Amino acid sequence: MKTYTLKAREITHDWHVIDASARTLGRLAVEVAGLLRGKHKPTFSPHLDMGDYVVVVNAEKVRVTGRKRQQKMYYRHSMYPGGLKVESLGKLLSRRPTRVIELAVKGMLPHNRLGRALYRHLKVYAGPDHPHESQVRAAEKRRQADLPPPSPEANPPPPPVEEAAPPSAEDRQAQEPTPEEVPET
Repeated sequence: MKTYTLKAREITHDWHVIDASARTLGRLAVEVAGLLRGKHKPTFSPHLDMGDYVVVVNAEKVRVTGRKRQQKMYYRHSMYPGGLKVESLGKLLSRRPTRVIELAVKGMLPHNRLGRALYRHLKVYAGPDHPHESQVRAAEKRRQADLPPPSPEANPPPPPVEEAAPPSAEDRQAQEPTPEEVPET
């Protein structure tokens, strides 16, 4: 049997909406990165862009554990001498809450052309509203169309099970073979 290889025209990209409120940052980023890569699909190929689009809402309500709000630092450099900028997680969350999730997910994607293409499928919004409602609804309709309607004949209900009473002492004696019935070896 030959190995099945997915063709580009067979890849479908769905849309997922994930609410980040009260979710831990790292665990949320792992889930989003897996959806972006397509690891949840049975036809996953690591070299293809077969992942889905992911919309993350309520980014400002993401949760971090410990003292990371004060201790975790984000660094960037302007490429000029003395141009190092340092910002704590708490300040970045108050200034640009979407950037925190974007950076966490970007670090979990491949660091090559494929990773940059997958990163473009990520949409992060600070509040509960997003402009991708029609794409999400179309993906849900497509998923519903792919699933066949459940038929009652396919899964009939199981027959009722009668509880059997434990065997009485007379029944147990009747089941045990007598010494005359036991064959000699």
